[in-house]
Amino acid sequence: MQPDDPGAEQPFVSHLIELRDRLIRMVIAILVVFLALFPFANELYVYIAAPLMAQLPDGNTMIATQVAAPFLTPFKLALVAAVFLSMPFLFYQLWAFVAPGLYQHERRLAVPLLLSSVLLFYLGMLFAYYVVFPLVFAFLAGSTPEGVAMMTDISAYLDFVLTLFFAFGLAFEIPIATILLVALRLTTPNALAAKRPYVIVGVFVVGMLLTPPDVISQTLLAIPMWLLFELGILFARVLLKGRFDEDDDDGTDPDGPARPPVPGGPRPGTTVGGELDPALDEASRWQPLSEAEMEAELDRIDTEEAGYEPPIVAPGPGAINSVEEKLKRANRLRELDSLVAARHVLYEVLEEGDEDARRVARNILAQLDD
Repeated sequence: MQPDDPGAEQPFVSHLIELRDRLIRMVIAILVVFLALFPFANELYVYIAAPLMAQLPDGNTMIATQVAAPFLTPFKLALVAAVFLSMPFLFYQLWAFVAPGLYQHERRLAVPLLLSSVLLFYLGMLFAYYVVFPLVFAFLAGSTPEGVAMMTDISAYLDFVLTLFFAFGLAFEIPIATILLVALRLTTPNALAAKRPYVIVGVFVVGMLLTPPDVISQTLLAIPMWLLFELGILFARVLLKGRFDEDDDDGTDPDGPARPPVPGGPRPGTTVGGELDPALDEASRWQPLSEAEMEAELDRIDTEEAGYEPPIVAPGPGAINSVEEKLKRANRLRELDSLVAARHVLYEVLEEGDEDARRVARNILAQLDD
């Protein structure tokens, strides 16, 4: 590929340089937010500790058992809060790094998933602070044995709440994970729904491992995880409707890998006589373009590409150039998401090209299947 081709692959070193620049920007963003929060670190800790302070008996307070804890604990909280608040910018930097390597349809799916993942993580943290913390601390304060003064260490409390924030933030990402599993064709919504009993048991086990050893916090984490799993299945059905045959519960893709035609044999999805194979599902049949439709599609692409002049194919040995031109056209069709037209051209290369051209065509078909 030519160096000025926008689709040309960049050297590996340039990727490392860009990754370094993105990481430096991420660190600078976290540092800027931290410097803005640090003067208010004590007030921020008081806000985080409010759910526990509201449940402590009269006369009880939080304590610091280490000499440097009154300074280091708010410092740590301000740093972690800077990371959490910088997440939109951090995710944007990651997106800017990987976006050039994605196709247009992948970008259309990735952008809303990226935004919703950040919002869901914040929503999980808010749910933990305003719903889970008051109930958990009320239960723990009420279960304190008689004669024991509940005076929690500030460092231990911070570790406790950060663990819950992270656990609930990740738990609220379940819809995103569900949609990605379906989008990557690893499973189907029906296959996930069939495993609902195992999921319910699994979320309670996860809630037991990620939360303190009490039934309330475990249940408050497990039930939202189960509901979010159901929500992810619903969104997967709506957003990816038609990608899978919903009647198949085995998670297989009816559009599966395209079968390359045998030279001189029938096209995929047809019988030996050229008729459509009735055994194939309607959604899984490959419909080739007619010659007129193919020419119209290629003319439209050539018109849209400014400055493109199709090479002149010489007679005789020019048959090799004709095959090479078809490979180039197949790549252009793939970049424009005209996948059916690209397959049509690649199948012609499989019939007309030499061994090298057929190998390139098979590789491109495998990429289209992936």
